[in-house]
Amino acid sequence: MKGKSIITTHVLLLLIVLAVFIWSIIKPHSLLSWLLEATPAIIVLIILLSTYKKFRLTTLSYFIIAIMAVLMFVGGHYTYSKVPLFNWIKDTFDFKRNHYDRFGHFIKGMFSIVIRELLLRKTPLTKGTWLFWITTSISLAISAMYEIIEWLYFIIDKGGKTAKNFLGNQGDIWDAQWDMVLTLTGTILALLFLSKLHNKLLQKELGKDHSKV
Repeated sequence: MKGKSIITTHVLLLLIVLAVFIWSIIKPHSLLSWLLEATPAIIVLIILLSTYKKFRLTTLSYFIIAIMAVLMFVGGHYTYSKVPLFNWIKDTFDFKRNHYDRFGHFIKGMFSIVIRELLLRKTPLTKGTWLFWITTSISLAISAMYEIIEWLYFIIDKGGKTAKNFLGNQGDIWDAQWDMVLTLTGTILALLFLSKLHNKLLQKELGKDHSKV
């Protein structure tokens, strides 16, 4: 993809995200819960829009960010433990919990591609073992930081209803560990299966050849 077609694709992704954003803020389950869940996505979108002309990412990175934003807006609208589709899956397969939160953390592992791009373009790192493990470490660190934020809010809110919705552990004492393991799994799979495509897009869209480094 070149020039206008790339920008058109980016605009379409933005419009989809904005449409879901507008829907999500209309009569959410809890406005405060929505703010807690959606704020990280909103901040990232503002940064991307403000830096688009100066530092444009690959379409793959924007696609991953769009998916994550949609997931967070949907989770914010219903709260993660009450997303209807995953309630249906829970009832159909007799699961003990709504797994939307777990699914979301697994998908968040795909953000490692965005991290990989920033490292390739803004640091001396090149393709190889160091890039893989540093990207993985940063991805896992972000996941752990998010769990710490959830824990801190739970303490500040003294275990209130909003805090429980935000924490979303659904009675599982190992929920934080599961979330980090799923993010780690998603990270490793994304790096293993998407890195070659990412290298091609870096070269085609940005003229940066990382296929041989």
